[in-house]
Amino acid sequence: MLLSKDMETIILDHGTGGLLSQDLVTNVIASNLGDRYLGIMEDSAVFKVQSQTLAMTTDSFVVDPIFFKNGDIGKIAICGTVNDLAVSGATPCYLTLGIILEEGFPMKDFIRILRSIKETAIEANIYIVAGDTKVVKKNELDKIYLNTSGIGVFSNTSPKLTLAKIEAGDDIIITGMLGNHSIHILSMREGLGYENNVLSDCAPLNHMIAEVIKVGGMDIKYMRDLTRGGLGSALNEISDAIHKELIVNQCDLPIMRETQMAADMLGINPLYLANEGCLSIICKPNITSKVLNTLHKNKYGINAVKVGFVTENNKQQVTGLRVDGTSEIIEHLYGQELPRLC
Repeated sequence: MLLSKDMETIILDHGTGGLLSQDLVTNVIASNLGDRYLGIMEDSAVFKVQSQTLAMTTDSFVVDPIFFKNGDIGKIAICGTVNDLAVSGATPCYLTLGIILEEGFPMKDFIRILRSIKETAIEANIYIVAGDTKVVKKNELDKIYLNTSGIGVFSNTSPKLTLAKIEAGDDIIITGMLGNHSIHILSMREGLGYENNVLSDCAPLNHMIAEVIKVGGMDIKYMRDLTRGGLGSALNEISDAIHKELIVNQCDLPIMRETQMAADMLGINPLYLANEGCLSIICKPNITSKVLNTLHKNKYGINAVKVGFVTENNKQQVTGLRVDGTSEIIEHLYGQELPRLC
């Protein structure tokens, strides 16, 4: 296989969740694994074991800083895996926990992370059933890395939320403020002064998702948690997969004033910033009001809003409508908006 210049070596931009990440997964990892790889590039794999339908996912976490206001690397690890399972329509049940520690890491910090993992697992109502621990020499990694894998189950009535269900006319809902996690972490790291007003949105969303599915049923088409690459990358990946144009009303996007101020100062676009407690939901327009009412009753969905819809145009494109009536193309994220955050 002939690789482009960008693919001759691994670079940091391969981990951003944008186009280079897609190239790495599709053209290097999946192509070399061949028929041993059965994934379909969604947050969780859905498959059957005998008569039971299951969802499975895995993720690794390398957060810097490892502690922040409203969370830490342990909370993110549980939330990230639980949310990836829940957006498939499954009920998260069990996780594994892999831990790699750097020699010299303070035991009190390790215990603090473990207690955070326990508290988040209790809130999400999941159990850790297996794990592994490794310790490497000092300076061989950055303090602590975590890996979690998760299993979720589908009931006989649970809808399986997939890209294939999306149709023209479906609405696009965002469940929370965009970009807060990235701005909070970057502000702590660089001393920008926004971290007290812009908190990370890190949260387990499985109970909220279950409430939405109960209300919307089969009219809920697809969900996606807006982590690396943010809303902009997620919508472009959806458009590419379904070959439909997506329209986004930019004036409706839920972005805190302080988050926008920080983004403007840094010269970055909040659409591509990572979130750890925010979803996109695609549903039939006849249930949009019910879904929003349900979300607004949940502490993690009080800022939910409809931001756009799926068009009939058969082109892979995300179009943003400005307040003045003009439009712009919301491009794929190619490199990285910010240094690694999670």
